[in-house]
Amino acid sequence: MSTPNVLILGGASDMGQAIAHAFASRGYSITLAARKSARLEAAAADLAIRHNTEATLLDCDATNPEAPVQLLEGLTTLPDVAVCVIGFMPEQASSERDPHLATAVLRSNFEGPARLMEALGSRFAERGTGTLVGVSSVAGLRGRASNYIYGSAKAGFTAYLSGLRNRLHAHGVHVMTVLPGFVATRMTAHLDLPAALTAHASQVAEAVYTGVTKQRNTLYTLPVWRLIMLVIRAIPEPVFKRLSL
Repeated sequence: MSTPNVLILGGASDMGQAIAHAFASRGYSITLAARKSARLEAAAADLAIRHNTEATLLDCDATNPEAPVQLLEGLTTLPDVAVCVIGFMPEQASSERDPHLATAVLRSNFEGPARLMEALGSRFAERGTGTLVGVSSVAGLRGRASNYIYGSAKAGFTAYLSGLRNRLHAHGVHVMTVLPGFVATRMTAHLDLPAALTAHASQVAEAVYTGVTKQRNTLYTLPVWRLIMLVIRAIPEPVFKRLSL
Protein backbone atom coordinates (compact mmCIF):
# COMPACT_ATOMS: atom_id res chain seq x y z
CA MET A 1 0.00 0.00 0.00
CA SER A 2 1.49 3.34 -1.06
CA THR A 3 1.96 6.20 1.37
CA PRO A 4 -0.76 8.85 1.02
CA ASN A 5 0.48 12.32 0.13
CA VAL A 6 -0.80 15.76 1.04
CA LEU A 7 0.15 18.90 -0.88
CA ILE A 8 0.18 22.13 1.14
CA LEU A 9 -0.19 25.25 -1.01
CA GLY A 10 1.09 28.07 1.16
CA GLY A 11 3.42 25.74 2.98
CA ALA A 12 5.43 28.54 4.57
CA SER A 13 2.49 29.86 6.57
CA ASP A 14 1.86 29.00 10.21
CA MET A 15 -1.33 27.16 9.31
CA GLY A 16 0.39 25.38 6.44
CA GLN A 17 3.14 24.15 8.73
CA ALA A 18 0.67 23.00 11.39
CA ILE A 19 -1.46 21.18 8.82
CA ALA A 20 1.65 19.48 7.44
CA HIS A 21 2.51 18.16 10.90
CA ALA A 22 -1.08 17.01 11.51
CA PHE A 23 -1.07 14.89 8.35
CA ALA A 24 2.54 13.72 8.68
CA SER A 25 1.80 12.42 12.18
CA ARG A 26 -0.87 10.19 10.58
CA GLY A 27 1.51 8.66 8.05
CA TYR A 28 1.17 11.05 5.11
CA SER A 29 4.15 12.15 3.05
CA ILE A 30 4.21 15.92 2.61
CA THR A 31 4.82 18.32 -0.25
CA LEU A 32 5.24 21.93 0.82
CA ALA A 33 4.59 24.40 -2.01
CA ALA A 34 5.54 28.05 -1.55
CA ARG A 35 7.42 30.92 -3.11
CA LYS A 36 11.17 30.40 -2.82
CA SER A 37 10.55 27.02 -1.25
CA ALA A 38 14.26 26.44 -0.57
CA ARG A 39 13.83 28.55 2.58
CA LEU A 40 11.69 25.69 3.94
CA GLU A 41 14.45 23.08 3.86
CA ALA A 42 14.79 23.09 7.65
CA ALA A 43 11.01 22.77 8.06
CA ALA A 44 10.90 19.85 5.62
CA ALA A 45 13.78 18.12 7.40
CA ASP A 46 11.98 18.55 10.72
CA LEU A 47 8.81 17.00 9.29
CA ALA A 48 10.75 14.06 7.84
CA ILE A 49 12.69 13.32 11.01
CA ARG A 50 9.93 13.92 13.52
CA HIS A 51 7.32 11.83 11.70
CA ASN A 52 9.55 9.40 9.81
CA THR A 53 8.04 10.40 6.49
CA GLU A 54 9.06 12.01 3.22
CA ALA A 55 8.82 15.79 2.92
CA THR A 56 9.58 17.55 -0.36
CA LEU A 57 9.51 21.15 -1.52
CA LEU A 58 8.00 22.75 -4.59
CA ASP A 59 8.20 26.34 -5.84
CA CYS A 60 4.79 27.93 -6.36
CA ASP A 61 3.88 31.61 -6.64
CA ALA A 62 0.09 31.75 -6.79
CA THR A 63 0.13 35.22 -8.37
CA ASN A 64 2.17 34.00 -11.35
CA PRO A 65 -0.15 33.39 -14.33
CA GLU A 66 1.87 30.26 -15.16
CA ALA A 67 1.61 28.88 -11.62
CA PRO A 68 -1.03 26.18 -12.35
CA VAL A 69 1.00 24.74 -15.21
CA GLN A 70 4.25 24.93 -13.24
CA LEU A 71 2.60 23.29 -10.23
CA LEU A 72 1.33 20.30 -12.19
CA GLU A 73 4.64 19.91 -14.00
CA GLY A 74 6.54 20.02 -10.70
CA LEU A 75 4.54 17.31 -8.98
CA THR A 76 6.21 13.90 -9.06
CA THR A 77 2.89 12.31 -8.07
CA LEU A 78 -0.65 13.62 -7.88
CA PRO A 79 -1.45 14.09 -4.17
CA ASP A 80 -4.35 12.42 -2.40
CA VAL A 81 -5.19 15.63 -0.56
CA ALA A 82 -4.39 19.23 -1.52
CA VAL A 83 -4.81 21.99 1.05
CA CYS A 84 -4.68 25.65 0.01
CA VAL A 85 -3.82 28.04 2.85
CA ILE A 86 -2.51 30.83 0.65
CA GLY A 87 -3.46 34.21 2.08
CA PHE A 88 -2.38 37.84 2.28
CA MET A 89 -3.99 40.36 4.62
CA PRO A 90 -2.43 43.82 4.84
CA GLU A 91 -4.26 46.60 6.70
CA GLN A 92 -7.49 47.69 5.01
CA ALA A 93 -6.47 51.38 4.98
CA SER A 94 -3.27 50.54 3.12
CA SER A 95 -5.23 48.60 0.48
CA GLU A 96 -7.61 51.55 0.06
CA ARG A 97 -4.71 53.91 -0.64
CA ASP A 98 -2.64 51.64 -2.85
CA PRO A 99 -4.40 50.05 -5.84
CA HIS A 100 -1.42 47.79 -6.49
CA LEU A 101 -1.65 46.45 -2.95
CA ALA A 102 -5.39 45.95 -3.33
CA THR A 103 -4.78 44.02 -6.54
CA ALA A 104 -2.24 41.84 -4.72
CA VAL A 105 -4.83 41.10 -2.03
CA LEU A 106 -7.41 40.05 -4.63
CA ARG A 107 -4.96 37.91 -6.55
CA SER A 108 -3.41 36.28 -3.49
CA ASN A 109 -6.69 35.42 -1.79
CA PHE A 110 -8.92 34.60 -4.75
CA GLU A 111 -7.51 34.52 -8.26
CA GLY A 112 -4.31 32.60 -7.55
CA PRO A 113 -5.78 30.00 -5.16
CA ALA A 114 -8.80 29.43 -7.41
CA ARG A 115 -6.65 28.82 -10.48
CA LEU A 116 -4.45 26.36 -8.60
CA MET A 117 -7.44 24.49 -7.21
CA GLU A 118 -9.04 24.39 -10.65
CA ALA A 119 -5.95 22.78 -12.17
CA LEU A 120 -5.68 20.22 -9.38
CA GLY A 121 -9.42 19.56 -9.40
CA SER A 122 -9.41 18.67 -13.08
CA ARG A 123 -6.57 16.19 -12.52
CA PHE A 124 -8.31 14.73 -9.48
CA ALA A 125 -11.50 14.33 -11.55
CA GLU A 126 -9.59 12.46 -14.26
CA ARG A 127 -8.26 10.11 -11.58
CA GLY A 128 -11.65 9.84 -9.89
CA THR A 129 -10.42 10.37 -6.31
CA GLY A 130 -9.01 13.05 -4.05
CA THR A 131 -9.84 15.79 -1.60
CA LEU A 132 -9.34 19.51 -2.08
CA VAL A 133 -9.35 21.80 0.96
CA GLY A 134 -9.59 25.56 0.61
CA VAL A 135 -8.96 27.71 3.66
CA SER A 136 -11.17 30.76 3.19
CA SER A 137 -12.42 33.19 5.85
CA VAL A 138 -15.53 34.26 7.74
CA ALA A 139 -14.58 37.73 6.47
CA GLY A 140 -16.06 36.65 3.16
CA LEU A 141 -19.52 35.99 4.60
CA ARG A 142 -20.41 39.68 4.94
CA GLY A 143 -18.60 42.80 3.80
CA ARG A 144 -17.37 44.98 6.65
CA ALA A 145 -15.86 48.45 6.48
CA SER A 146 -12.77 47.31 8.38
CA ASN A 147 -11.61 44.65 5.88
CA TYR A 148 -13.86 44.54 2.81
CA ILE A 149 -11.07 44.25 0.23
CA TYR A 150 -9.64 41.13 1.89
CA GLY A 151 -13.16 39.94 2.69
CA SER A 152 -14.40 40.33 -0.88
CA ALA A 153 -11.50 38.21 -2.15
CA LYS A 154 -12.35 35.52 0.39
CA ALA A 155 -16.04 35.77 -0.53
CA GLY A 156 -15.07 35.01 -4.10
CA PHE A 157 -12.94 32.07 -2.98
CA THR A 158 -15.75 30.68 -0.81
CA ALA A 159 -18.21 30.87 -3.72
CA TYR A 160 -15.64 29.30 -6.01
CA LEU A 161 -15.09 26.37 -3.64
CA SER A 162 -18.85 25.80 -3.39
CA GLY A 163 -19.16 25.62 -7.15
CA LEU A 164 -16.10 23.39 -7.48
CA ARG A 165 -17.52 21.05 -4.82
CA ASN A 166 -20.74 20.66 -6.82
CA ARG A 167 -18.90 20.16 -10.12
CA LEU A 168 -16.49 17.54 -8.82
CA HIS A 169 -18.90 15.56 -6.64
CA ALA A 170 -19.97 13.42 -9.60
CA HIS A 171 -16.29 12.65 -10.33
CA GLY A 172 -15.46 11.20 -6.92
CA VAL A 173 -13.63 14.30 -5.68
CA HIS A 174 -14.51 16.04 -2.42
CA VAL A 175 -14.03 19.76 -1.77
CA MET A 176 -14.03 21.20 1.75
CA THR A 177 -14.26 24.88 2.65
CA VAL A 178 -12.59 25.93 5.90
CA LEU A 179 -13.73 29.08 7.70
CA PRO A 180 -11.27 29.36 10.60
CA GLY A 181 -12.45 32.63 12.23
CA PHE A 182 -9.68 34.44 14.10
CA VAL A 183 -6.39 32.53 14.14
CA ALA A 184 -3.24 33.60 16.00
CA THR A 185 -0.55 33.61 13.30
CA ARG A 186 2.18 35.89 12.00
CA MET A 187 -0.39 37.37 9.57
CA THR A 188 -2.64 38.51 12.41
CA ALA A 189 0.09 39.40 14.90
CA HIS A 190 -0.67 43.13 14.52
CA LEU A 191 -4.32 42.62 15.49
CA ASP A 192 -5.80 42.64 19.01
CA LEU A 193 -7.84 39.43 18.79
CA PRO A 194 -10.24 38.23 21.53
CA ALA A 195 -8.76 35.11 23.09
CA ALA A 196 -12.11 33.31 23.42
CA LEU A 197 -12.73 33.61 19.67
CA THR A 198 -9.19 32.95 18.48
CA ALA A 199 -7.88 29.53 17.48
CA HIS A 200 -4.26 28.44 17.26
CA ALA A 201 -2.83 27.08 14.03
CA SER A 202 -2.63 23.61 15.58
CA GLN A 203 -6.38 23.67 16.28
CA VAL A 204 -7.07 24.55 12.65
CA ALA A 205 -4.76 21.74 11.55
CA GLU A 206 -6.50 19.11 13.68
CA ALA A 207 -9.91 20.34 12.50
CA VAL A 208 -8.79 20.16 8.86
CA TYR A 209 -7.52 16.59 9.29
CA THR A 210 -10.76 15.51 11.00
CA GLY A 211 -12.83 17.33 8.37
CA VAL A 212 -11.02 15.51 5.58
CA THR A 213 -11.56 12.12 7.20
CA LYS A 214 -15.26 12.89 7.68
CA GLN A 215 -15.68 14.52 4.25
CA ARG A 216 -17.13 17.74 5.65
CA ASN A 217 -18.35 20.34 3.17
CA THR A 218 -17.86 23.44 5.31
CA LEU A 219 -15.83 23.60 8.49
CA TYR A 220 -15.71 26.25 11.22
CA THR A 221 -12.61 25.71 13.37
CA LEU A 222 -14.37 27.06 16.46
CA PRO A 223 -18.10 26.16 16.35
CA VAL A 224 -19.02 29.48 17.97
CA TRP A 225 -18.17 31.20 14.67
CA ARG A 226 -21.14 29.55 12.97
CA LEU A 227 -23.46 31.28 15.45
CA ILE A 228 -21.58 34.58 15.28
CA MET A 229 -21.79 34.72 11.51
CA LEU A 230 -25.46 33.68 11.59
CA VAL A 231 -26.15 36.74 13.74
CA ILE A 232 -23.91 39.09 11.72
CA ARG A 233 -25.49 38.03 8.44
CA ALA A 234 -28.99 38.58 9.86
CA ILE A 235 -28.41 42.21 10.83
CA PRO A 236 -30.37 44.47 8.44
CA GLU A 237 -28.19 46.61 6.18
CA PRO A 238 -29.55 49.96 7.49
CA VAL A 239 -28.37 48.89 10.97
CA PHE A 240 -25.18 47.16 9.86
CA LYS A 241 -23.75 50.20 8.10
CA ARG A 242 -23.95 52.17 11.36
CA LEU A 243 -21.87 49.61 13.25
CA SER A 244 -18.11 49.89 13.70
CA LEU A 245 -17.24 46.48 12.34
